[in-house]
Order: sequence, then C-alpha cells, then structure tokens
Amino acid sequence: MQPEDLTPREAWERYVDRRRPESTEHSTKSYHYRLKQFVEWCERQQVERVGDLTGWTFENYETHRAGEDIAPITLRNELKTLRKFVEYLERIEAVDDGLTEKVHVPTVDPSEKSSDVKLATADAEALLEYYREHQFGTRDHALLEILWTVGCRLGAVRALDVRDFHPDDQFLEFVHRPSTGTPLKKKDQGERPVALADTTADAIRGYLADGQRWDVHDDHGRKPLFASRLGRPTANTVRVWTYMATLPCIYAGCPHGRKRDTCEFTERGHASKCPSSRSPHQIRTGSITWQLDAGLPPEVVATRVNASVETIERHYDKATPRERMEHRRRAYVDDLDIHS
Repeated sequence: MQPEDLTPREAWERYVDRRRPESTEHSTKSYHYRLKQFVEWCERQQVERVGDLTGWTFENYETHRAGEDIAPITLRNELKTLRKFVEYLERIEAVDDGLTEKVHVPTVDPSEKSSDVKLATADAEALLEYYREHQFGTRDHALLEILWTVGCRLGAVRALDVRDFHPDDQFLEFVHRPSTGTPLKKKDQGERPVALADTTADAIRGYLADGQRWDVHDDHGRKPLFASRLGRPTANTVRVWTYMATLPCIYAGCPHGRKRDTCEFTERGHASKCPSSRSPHQIRTGSITWQLDAGLPPEVVATRVNASVETIERHYDKATPRERMEHRRRAYVDDLDIHS
C-alpha cells in the first residue's frame, strides 16, 4: 500500500502511535479525541484516501465544526491538532507538500483562551478555616490544603506517594514516574520540591497519622499519598473529590437557595453540577491568583506550580484590575509620598 492510499482512520491511528513515545498520556488522549472528530466526519463524507484531502475538505470541516456551536478555543485547538496531523502526512509523502498551509487555524480573542472560573480566595479561606476547625486531617482537608497552597495540577497531586512528603523539612517532592503510571505533564521538567506552610504540613501529618488514608498500595507496589479503597485513584476520582470538598454548603448556607438535606448536588455523581463547586484546575487558577496577590514574585509562583511566567500571566492570573491595585500595588504607594 502506498501512503496516499491510507484511509483517514488508518493514518490517524499511525499518527497517534507515533506521538505516544514523546507525549504524556494526557496529550496522547488529546490528539486522539481531537482528530477523532475529523476522521468520523471524513467517513461520513466518504473521503476514503488521505491522498484525496484538499483545502476544500478542511474548509468544509471547519464550517461543520463551527456550526456545532462549540467554544472558539475548542475549535482552534482541534484545527491546530489537525494541522500537525497534516504535517505528518506531508512527511510520509501521503499528501502533497504545502497542504498543511491550507488548514486554517482561527484566531481567538485572548479573553476566550481560558476560563475566568476559579476558587475565589474568600471561599478558599472559609473552606480551609472550616476544615482546620471541624475536619482536621481528613482526606478532603489535606487535598484542599495542597491544591490551594501549592497550586499543582491534578496529575501532580495524584502522582504523589507517601514518601514524597518530607515532614521534618516540610516539603513535597514531585517526581516524574511514567514507568509506574504517574507521569508529570512536563516530564522531568516537572520535577521539583515545593516548601509547605506549617498549616499545610500539619494537615498532611494529621491525615497520615489519624488513619484517614486507606492503607493500600497501587498496582506497582507504591503507596499513593491520596489513596482510594482500591489503590491509586483515577484522575476523575480526584476531580470528584475536589467538587465534593468545595461545596459551599459545607461551611455556610447555600448561596443558591437550596437545602443541603435534599440537594442532589451533595451526591457524589452530581457535585460537579453545583455552580459553586470547583475542579482541581479551577482551584489551581484561584491559587495562582492568590499567591501573586500575597506578594510572591511571579518567578517563585511559576516554579511552585510548574508553569512559565508567561503562561501564568496569560492563562491563570484572574485578578481584576481593582484586585491588582489593592493587593499588589497599594503597598508601594507610601514610597511615592514626596514628604517621606
């Protein structure tokens, strides 16, 4: 078979397999699902060979996806991935040189590139105050302490082992362990020690000392710091834990006029539907904003959360202009007093 005779599905499978060794599991899944839409559309349009792909094909596909009312950033990401796929097809001589340039990647307004939804500082403080006083050392308490005060990603907190907590020196060590199922997003570049505040370290100590952690190992014989009854939790399980842990009715009355005893949002399978519960990513966004407001230099925050300063400023810092003035610039105003 000549490369141009590959079906879109065959080429898609080969491309994802080629990317797998150099990508994290999360990135590989992203390539898979973003291109899946295009492959299934090609099959419905009876495009049987990648050699038949043209600029008109991509134009029609973009029009089709845009008509499905998806978010602009979603469409942009799908077409960026499609362009990379066509670059691969060019490299293996399955399509004509230059076809990549015919995949249009739309521009997106900067305000649409990331969500403004975050765990607000006031809500985080109220939640942590409640946990410290009423549920000290529970799994939800220790998890929220780490996610808020460190600002790490879901995959990073899921990857932690008991041995990665150093109680005497009060720090967490994030380690890239792909061979045993817990890669970090930036691989070796994601490895780092992160110092902990006393309150966070105390919460982890309490969680480990009070029997709150399931005494289990994962499939590789490792002891996950945050364990489920069956071992290391899936990413979705950790996500559900954070939705449950950030329900506002835990520490105050429901801001949505519901009664906790009868509200379906308090159930595990529905907690994500509560308008005020938050995912790990939304906690991370709030944490980064809070750390910057607290006066930590952007370079320090970037190291703690494992992101570039540019990425933090563009995608994670969700402070309003008023908040930036109050929390980050007000302290310097006295220096401008000409009489000082």
